[in-house]
Amino acid sequence: MSDDFDTTLDAVGARLKHLRLRREVTLTQLAEATGISASTLSRLESGLRRPTLEQLLPLARYYGVTIDSLVDAPQSADPRIDLRPLAGWGGSVIIPLTRRPGGIQAYKFVLPAGDDDVVPEPRSHEGYDWAYVLNGTLRLVLGDQDLLLKAGEAAEFDTRTPHWFGATSAGPVEYLSLIGRQGERAHVRATDNSRPSPDGR
Repeated sequence: MSDDFDTTLDAVGARLKHLRLRREVTLTQLAEATGISASTLSRLESGLRRPTLEQLLPLARYYGVTIDSLVDAPQSADPRIDLRPLAGWGGSVIIPLTRRPGGIQAYKFVLPAGDDDVVPEPRSHEGYDWAYVLNGTLRLVLGDQDLLLKAGEAAEFDTRTPHWFGATSAGPVEYLSLIGRQGERAHVRATDNSRPSPDGR
């Protein structure tokens, strides 16, 4: 199992380099778009450094591919979806909810209880994000705003705005995230109240 894991991670660098060259972008341009330094990107592509989930997420968003395709993960029995959880930073868990390459990607995030005194480190990258809180309280630092979102509340924003997600000391938080390319937003359709109801009211 460990050998398979090592082999999978060792092969990521070549895929990342292939995607970048196919896009005809430089390491500097990619660094500006993802918030990952050019030196780190170079080490990832050359295999001198293994990628973390925090690095794979912005790269997958930028290239419009799934994380599974970057690591060449085997498909589940149903090729439309693979709900295997991924370990994130600080004990967080990320569950991919879509496999469709390109377009909007959906994820479920589960964050353990946080430290209210932690100093957030906001990042920015190309894309658009829509987050909906399922349980708990989500702390969202967005630009100069420091927001607390409760269950049932949502936020949407251009990810070029520096942002950071975290839980509070009150307990863990679960939220859904729809992540799209730059300018691509989730379309929300409201009920048309101008139409009369069946009883004429």
